[in-house]
Amino acid sequence: MAAERHFDPATAEVALRGLRASRKTLPAHLLYDEEGCRLFEAITRLPEYYVTRTELALLRQIGPELRERVGPGAAVVEYGAGAPTKASLLLAALDRPAAYVPFDIAESAVVATAEALRERFPGLALHPLVGDFMDGVALPDLPRPLLGFFPGSTIGNLDPEAAVRFLGKVRGALGEGGRFLVGVDLPKAPEVLVPAYDDAAGVTAAFNLNLLRRLNREAGAGFDLAHFAHRAVWNATDSRIEMHLQSRQRQSVPVAGVPVHFEAGETIHTENSYKRSPQAFLTLASQAGWHGEALWRDPDGLFSLHLLAS
Repeated sequence: MAAERHFDPATAEVALRGLRASRKTLPAHLLYDEEGCRLFEAITRLPEYYVTRTELALLRQIGPELRERVGPGAAVVEYGAGAPTKASLLLAALDRPAAYVPFDIAESAVVATAEALRERFPGLALHPLVGDFMDGVALPDLPRPLLGFFPGSTIGNLDPEAAVRFLGKVRGALGEGGRFLVGVDLPKAPEVLVPAYDDAAGVTAAFNLNLLRRLNREAGAGFDLAHFAHRAVWNATDSRIEMHLQSRQRQSVPVAGVPVHFEAGETIHTENSYKRSPQAFLTLASQAGWHGEALWRDPDGLFSLHLLAS
């Protein structure tokens, strides 16, 4: 049974802007509707996707040191709060955390995360926020100290200019004395990277193609998903994995009544995932007024956690 259509003029406008460009793109946030969030959670459990299990192990390892550094009664603000697992680990490690703010563009993810943590930490003050963290947000009145949390290497989805802009907005929101715990994926061999974004089971392909299904539902589009293929490409020059949707044939697809033409082999660039060395990330952070307080890496050199201080 086909999903019910709910036309959204804002989604249609954003989609057409990207699809009518000389090199077709779509913003990565469109990947994360309810089904996209479900598929991404499935990706995090895949054997090829090292990111989540490595970061979880690091969070367990650094808990005692982080507790000492942050101190008692902290309020945690999680940017991109798509699931409760990592936040639960972090909150359990801290000394009597007072409040938690899950902030994400996907309302269903924010609600689910808040509900899960309400059960796990019944005395914790919860302040769910729905919105695009790239736009910034006025935080509620929170106890100090403030600890921002941005796990999963989501910072890798941002190009350098956008990353600096985002880091600056967070620094402004958390204020003087605020800290920011950020997960950053490290550069490594393409033989490890590419399968993490093009798994054998095809879950990442379904996640990427679901974006077209969302445009059919919300942007009045007429994509035939069988006419597009998922592609993950390692761009060594820019140190990033790129996700694309490649047209299998020459075709024209209506989007909000406007025909969008594709040549065979032409792609829609849907997401980047930058892989940054500690020095490369700290260079970006310093441009936004942060300095590095602590750095942790797993023994295999796959992933890093940075604690930034303002």
